[in-house]
Amino acid sequence: MSIVPEQLERHTLVWLTAAGWHAAIGAARSEHKTALQLWESQDWPLVARRLDADASDDEVCLGLPLPPDDAGIKVRIALRAHMANVCRVAPALPLREAAAVCAGVAALQDDAGGLPLRVFGSVAMQALTGLRYVTARSDVDVLFAPSSRRQLEDGVALLARHDERLALDGEIVFPGGAAVSWKEWRMAMAHPAKVLVKDLRSVRLADTASLLATLKAA
Repeated sequence: MSIVPEQLERHTLVWLTAAGWHAAIGAARSEHKTALQLWESQDWPLVARRLDADASDDEVCLGLPLPPDDAGIKVRIALRAHMANVCRVAPALPLREAAAVCAGVAALQDDAGGLPLRVFGSVAMQALTGLRYVTARSDVDVLFAPSSRRQLEDGVALLARHDERLALDGEIVFPGGAAVSWKEWRMAMAHPAKVLVKDLRSVRLADTASLLATLKAA
């Protein structure tokens, strides 16, 4: 299957070919090689991140977040790969596939109904690898991609309810990949203001009306 750059929004899960891993490990700093070799041996995915300013059109920028060490320090390995060395991709992990990580995530899933919720960050990485990422200080990073304004309102209300007992962070992803912190969006709805938008290529400010215009009315 041919992979095209448009499939690689931020937080997309990315698997490399053997040639891709060989190149990534060869270019890595010495202290990162063991982790990359483990990821290759287990066929675990990397995560698409915002493109570096000097990335070429045939490159994807990736990250490998390692579990926190005994001191709670998190190491994030940044790397790049040529598109030809990407063998498959998948969207961020569906919330239901991370429900076993903690009771709070399971409760959110039970209450979500048909809302399109996914997770990234510590909860997703623990569900994907079985390694211990989640600590008492961990947030649950949620991706919510509404298709309509009604769905957006319902989703933000759901997250607000569960945020009272579960440390929820994360983003609303609008059509086209524009992502906004759901908490910042909620504040901007109560007190009109521009919001910080992130996508694969940039970080910018945008007004909420322009983002709402990308959604169906109902």
